[in-house]
Amino acid sequence: MPQGLEADELLETSTRASINLLKDNLTSSGILAASRSKAAESRSYTRVFGRDAAICVLAMAGSGIPSLEQGAVDSLDALARAQAPNGQIPKYVDPLGQDADFWYLGCVDATLWWLIAVAHVQRHSTMPGVFGRWRANIDKAIVWLQAQEHQRFFLLQQNEASDWADIMPRSGFVLYTNALWHRVKDLYDLPDLDQTHYHFNHLFNPFQSDLPEYRRGRLLQHYARRGQRNKGLYLSFVNLSFVGDEGDVFGNVLAVLYVLRGDPMARELMKTLLSAGVHEPYLIRSVTTPITREHDLWRAYMARHQQNHPDQYHNGGIWPFIGGFFILALLSIGRKDAARDELVKLACVNRLDGWRFTEWFHGRTLAPGGMAGQSWNAAAFLMARKALEEGVFPM
Repeated sequence: MPQGLEADELLETSTRASINLLKDNLTSSGILAASRSKAAESRSYTRVFGRDAAICVLAMAGSGIPSLEQGAVDSLDALARAQAPNGQIPKYVDPLGQDADFWYLGCVDATLWWLIAVAHVQRHSTMPGVFGRWRANIDKAIVWLQAQEHQRFFLLQQNEASDWADIMPRSGFVLYTNALWHRVKDLYDLPDLDQTHYHFNHLFNPFQSDLPEYRRGRLLQHYARRGQRNKGLYLSFVNLSFVGDEGDVFGNVLAVLYVLRGDPMARELMKTLLSAGVHEPYLIRSVTTPITREHDLWRAYMARHQQNHPDQYHNGGIWPFIGGFFILALLSIGRKDAARDELVKLACVNRLDGWRFTEWFHGRTLAPGGMAGQSWNAAAFLMARKALEEGVFPM
């Protein structure tokens, strides 16, 4: 890994390359998920994705770069125009406005990320007229999310494979989704945040000695820890029949950033991830223990396109954009030196194949997979560098 002056030069080059990629991927309707190519078009990556665009907005709004500032607003506008009558923000929208997709089972996280990005723009954008913008869309989005909330757990419920990890068997109460829900509730001063926080900690960390007062909470906590051992991380999901013990890195990182600020549990989660070596030797992997065909959680669809086998794709692959959030989490617990090391590694991975900004890599071999020119890779690098050098956490 580069050190000293060589590392400094790499970070400067990576910053320029990241800004240029975001500019190149802009349209009048917002930021595309990936660079234009025949392959990207055939897989619908040349669309404004709810989650991808929102993460890019966290880097673009407040950047002071006029085209990126405008692109942040345009992205949120495009998604708002395609909002469903019930309030759901689409998984993606065609920049020409001719196609909005809502996935098979709900795609709950696009709405969450859109709300987080709107709040960021309204706090940090240099564009005029953003405060108060999207008011009706915000209200509808929140109502749709509240319709997905359990009325005693105050956590969102979802179907299987209906968030960013769309060929992983997470369902019921999902860690990643509810870390975002906690953040949305905090940002928009929504009711029952304390209850959401309480049940988040007791469902996804069911190994605590105290039991919830709610009877079904006690039962679900018992079901969740039956046959399990405490691996020091939050479970990736909990439902009536199964729990996720594969070690969802992104979900746990978002818990550190969005739920556990100032809580000693944040340090424990990060300590567990670092001890598991999920950031070595290349960059952070998406799970600590990939699901194998022999595991109870394996689903036939995980082998579709030969994509989600162990150490690949969502099942243990390396996702550079997650690396950016991991750096933010390291900084949140005061690990600045480790954060800088990871930032250099993130730049190295984005640089591969001539600054390809590859979507994901094999978790053990670093073999490239997925699409080139991923916008959220660039955005995550810019967010992480800004947090490291300026102490500004754009989230």
